[in-house]
Amino acid sequence: MELTLTPMTAPELARLLGALEQGYAEDLVAHRGMTPEAARERTVAQIGELLPAGADTEGVLLRMGRVGDTEVGWIWVTLPTAAAPNQAWIHNIEVHEEHRGRGYARRMIQLIEAELAQLGVPELGLNVFGTNTVALGLYRSLGFEVTSQQMAKRVTPAG
Repeated sequence: MELTLTPMTAPELARLLGALEQGYAEDLVAHRGMTPEAARERTVAQIGELLPAGADTEGVLLRMGRVGDTEVGWIWVTLPTAAAPNQAWIHNIEVHEEHRGRGYARRMIQLIEAELAQLGVPELGLNVFGTNTVALGLYRSLGFEVTSQQMAKRVTPAG
């Protein structure tokens, strides 16, 4: 069976938000040096700003990846805004652990690209942590290119 994308429902988003918030907060702790409390606060605030009406937020594509009746993952994309009028943005893509390694993330991106093309959106962007080598390889193989790069170095406090 082939993977398809279907619109996410409010109950599906509610079920997935906890893991999304936890995972992103953990990434902020690991890669940005934030305290767990600060990372959690920032994560909740950012998601709240980006999804003020939850699954019904205008200008957002929340899609469930399914193979038949089986949920294998999901993708969250924001359509172009005034700040980025030609670029949609992937905020999150996730394949559930038990379904990884089967090409589902690749297919979700290809399907969302087709949906964006139908909407006349000319570009798709995303952020990825530099240590996520699996994702980096996937994105490069799909034609994504580095457009900017941030670097950081931990400094040991004197003392």
